[in-house]
Amino acid sequence: MPILLGLDTGGTYTDAVLFDPAKGVLATAKSLTTKHDLALGLKGAMDGVLQHLPDGVKAAEIALVSMSTTLATNAIVEAHGAPICLILLGYDVKALERAGLKQALGTDPVIFVAGGHKPSGDEQAPLDVETVRQAIVTHAPKVAAFAISGYFSVRNPAHEIAVRQMIRELTDKPVTCGHELTSKLDAPRRALTVALNARLIPQLQQLIRAVSGLLADKGIKAPLMVVKGDGSLIDQQVALTCPVETILSGPAASLVGARHLSGADNVMVSDMGGTTTDIAMLRDGRPVLNKEGAVVGGWRTMVEAVAVHTYGLGGDSEVRVDEVHGFMVGPRRVVPLSLLCHLYPKMLDVLKAQLASDEMMAYRGQFALRQRPLDTGAEGLSDGQAKVWDALADGPVPLADLVFSPATGRHLSRLVDRGLVIISGLTPSDASHVLGRQANWNREAAEIGAELFLRRAIYGGWVPPADGQALAREVVEQVVKQSGHVILQTALAEQAGIEGPHWGALGRYLVDQSLGAGQNAAGLIDVALKLNFPLVAIGAPVGSYYAEIAKRLRTELVIPPHADVSNAVGAVAGGILQRVVVTITQPTDGIYRTHLPDGLKDFTDLEAAADFARGIAETEAGALAKKAGAADIEFNHERADKVFEQPGGMRIFMESQVAVTAFGRPALAEG
Repeated sequence: MPILLGLDTGGTYTDAVLFDPAKGVLATAKSLTTKHDLALGLKGAMDGVLQHLPDGVKAAEIALVSMSTTLATNAIVEAHGAPICLILLGYDVKALERAGLKQALGTDPVIFVAGGHKPSGDEQAPLDVETVRQAIVTHAPKVAAFAISGYFSVRNPAHEIAVRQMIRELTDKPVTCGHELTSKLDAPRRALTVALNARLIPQLQQLIRAVSGLLADKGIKAPLMVVKGDGSLIDQQVALTCPVETILSGPAASLVGARHLSGADNVMVSDMGGTTTDIAMLRDGRPVLNKEGAVVGGWRTMVEAVAVHTYGLGGDSEVRVDEVHGFMVGPRRVVPLSLLCHLYPKMLDVLKAQLASDEMMAYRGQFALRQRPLDTGAEGLSDGQAKVWDALADGPVPLADLVFSPATGRHLSRLVDRGLVIISGLTPSDASHVLGRQANWNREAAEIGAELFLRRAIYGGWVPPADGQALAREVVEQVVKQSGHVILQTALAEQAGIEGPHWGALGRYLVDQSLGAGQNAAGLIDVALKLNFPLVAIGAPVGSYYAEIAKRLRTELVIPPHADVSNAVGAVAGGILQRVVVTITQPTDGIYRTHLPDGLKDFTDLEAAADFARGIAETEAGALAKKAGAADIEFNHERADKVFEQPGGMRIFMESQVAVTAFGRPALAEG
């Protein structure tokens, strides 16, 4: 049987698995994620897992490599992207004020050009070719990619195709068209999606080239696939042209992996990593998708992806005392003290000195360190930020030695917000070390960090426990409560459309009481909320918390084998899926117009138009699936007619959507 290699880059760890389609997971390995150069963490995980190849099997015989990545999601969330030029055909300038387009583009150039089409697919104005040509020549030297969005291009892409051809003739820069990414109406959101896609191309190119280089070094010539946001796979070359489709790749892969590892079809899946908890649903064995488009970093795209609810709660979330909410965990990720001293052993001496000191000291048990190289060069920093950045040149620095004034604190906070610097402090991972539930980093650092935390000022009515052990137990209890909250919040949002901010005081009280581990037993009322779906828990930290979480949610818990590498398993367990939709409209009575990927075609009979549309959609979907790397392709056909029925029974045809889905397993390299 073929051997497959699955990879996943997470916030804390990069995972690798060897996978046999008949036997399942053969071996797993982890390496710390290196955000300044993802290839380093990937190499560590690959080296670790390839040591466990079956006897007689060489790395060159691996038949498929597939990876899930948070690169696209994180780049959008952190507003890190390459400079682009957006060309809008037939748009009104007011379109920039909709869908957050103006804010998303920032200072990137936007060119408004005459052209575009009407809802019927007819041309609303001739394309201003000369303006397009001048824009390309002017901006090509200053941008990394071009994005094109034409008004009603999903009804007729002719102008987008013409501009794309001009860009390819005049430059060597990547170019993305709106009609290539979605078939849905909503011009401003389509423009936003195509702009985000163009920005991501250079970053995904860097990652894929790095992984390709690692594979070449090991003699692996297998196809390289990337997980899309809906859980299906695409070939690396397709991912390079449409990187926006990889947003929410990590949560999607975790769902596919959870399905494969647990065998469950109808469950709620909670994926707890180092940074976040991602919660989503499996129905009939398939991830539930957000048909309205994935929301990432506050931007609602037109990319169909898993309907995931993400919360800043993970093993590396910051333990803190808030003036309003008191003792809590998250949402910010920090470096656990146990990990910091594992990587930088000299920091343990600093912690010991702080513990031994009787001096009044701010920021006990907290450090700052660089997370990745500057993204803009030193000129992108203010003088104050540059001083803080330079102070961190040789490694971690205690905040007590770094922050001498409110101004310095503000400069540090700005560097943290940009993702250039990260804080180290007490986390649930440290609490697990203190309690002996985790032992892979430095336990002494975690124990000292807990004792130092107890010396902090008291806020929000929080009363410090007696010692570090008691504090660690309190941290675990807080993670259990907050996890229960976010799971119930997701369930209520899915079932009743009630989001957490709209619970009100009564809703919060009822949830708190239900999760209170019997604290309301002597009260006048008893509150018990039950999660009816089984709960599948995956991710490295879940073993420390989820037995108690499931107990308080009164539901069945499933922690499948290899739950800590579910994303990497999902990367190779998924299949390839491509969907093409052809719309049929009636621009005039008796004329049925098919809006095709390359133009228009009219018919006088609806069934003839539908048959033609189905054939075109199947051909296009099959070609896309093959390009994405599929073999043994199968097809599923759908048709949905919109008909308006007037009083008296008269029926008026509005439009029809003819959809064809092509699906298959990735083609494997021959061993």
